[in-house]
Amino acid sequence: MNLYTMLQRRQSEGRPIRVGLIGAGKFGSMFLAQARVIPGMHLLAIADLSPERARTALKTTGWDVDAVVTGSFQDALSTGRTCITDTVDDLIRADGLDVVIDATGHPTAGLEHALLAAEQGRHMVMVNVEADVLAGARLAAQFRKAGLVYSMAYGDQPALICEMIDWARTCGFRVVAAGKGTKYLPGYHASTPDTVWQHYGLTPEEAEKGGMNPQMFNSFLDGTKSGIEMAAVSNAAGLTAPRDGLLFPPAGVHDLPKVLKPRDQGGVLEQTGMVEVVSSEERDGRHVFGDLRWGVYVTFEAMDESGAGADYVRRCFREYQVVTDPSFRYATLFRPTHLIGLELPVSVANAALRGEPTGTSEAFNADVVSVAKRGLDAGEMLDGEGGYTVWGRLMRARDSLEKGGLPIGLAHGVKLTRAVAEGEVVTWADVEVPDGRAVRIRREMEESLYDKQQSCSLTPVRASQWRSN
Repeated sequence: MNLYTMLQRRQSEGRPIRVGLIGAGKFGSMFLAQARVIPGMHLLAIADLSPERARTALKTTGWDVDAVVTGSFQDALSTGRTCITDTVDDLIRADGLDVVIDATGHPTAGLEHALLAAEQGRHMVMVNVEADVLAGARLAAQFRKAGLVYSMAYGDQPALICEMIDWARTCGFRVVAAGKGTKYLPGYHASTPDTVWQHYGLTPEEAEKGGMNPQMFNSFLDGTKSGIEMAAVSNAAGLTAPRDGLLFPPAGVHDLPKVLKPRDQGGVLEQTGMVEVVSSEERDGRHVFGDLRWGVYVTFEAMDESGAGADYVRRCFREYQVVTDPSFRYATLFRPTHLIGLELPVSVANAALRGEPTGTSEAFNADVVSVAKRGLDAGEMLDGEGGYTVWGRLMRARDSLEKGGLPIGLAHGVKLTRAVAEGEVVTWADVEVPDGRAVRIRREMEESLYDKQQSCSLTPVRASQWRSN
């Protein structure tokens, strides 16, 4: 509760946290809007492939663009100004840098940025959930070994969900389910960048005027982003992924504890302790009353399931008007909104001042695999998250590895070697996989974690069987 006091102290001592931001898109711009006014925090540099876009982001968020320096990190360090560069490696290596933020959304690039940050002794805030799900446990282990922080991004839903899970467990409750809300209908899995705006009630012209990227927004709609975010929560907090993928049950906030409990208790869950996403739309397209489309939740119960202790806790739920199911056994707390990059300074401050992450990958529990949106022919090129060819389905990691599922984070720019039917999981064996560091890191994570735990055979595709161009 004292982060702001610690920031003020760093400001008075002339030792601000020096931050490097990679990516000046929407998330990065939201961080820029806040970083300018926070004591004890110095935005040392921004790296973007388009320096002009970085300048525009600064101007839009209230910065004095005339005070920005170009390419000179030393000048920025000595004067307290901000440097713009198009070279990420130079930013990460800049003298005096404390924390790196990756807000690119590019999974393989995110892995490279994280590895260099660990090598250079920088804490890492990984906004790039795609990179985290691809190999987050492997990255987190490397940062821990170096005595550094590898963190989820506060303000994004996974970190907020992990905070709620931690709150419940610290209070002595058993976590039954945790997750978020979204706009979902089964037909959205087939959505493409050409059809996405009709589902949002926008014209392509309106979306373009608002600077909206159709492929990115399509990943929100087709279920991929939900799968990625729930995999991140599963890997960070130890909750289980649904065996057959997310169910997306329609539910308003007052029905959350009725729906998000085990099936044998009248809910939809396979078991206690799972991630799940609720839909803001009924299956017939009607809007759900009291929806949680922008929010997050945790459903919990008393640790002592029976006896006087459980009765007392349930009575407290009633007395303090917690949202419960009719039995008062299951209760839910929810947060209706999240502020994305506006809240990101919390992660930066936690990493630099407390040496703590706001959520981090602890294990490889869940994965997101590529599923064909339509019948795909041999020779076609996959176009990754939110595109025309595949969407990402949440899977338990063990099931993904046994099937040899191709991670959605590696499904961009790879060629199919055989036809894949609509709705079928694309596997490693179905594509020509270029031999790169991201692929090697991912395969090392699969083998090291599951060989150690002796909980899964990797016979579908072992490292010796990788295909390369």
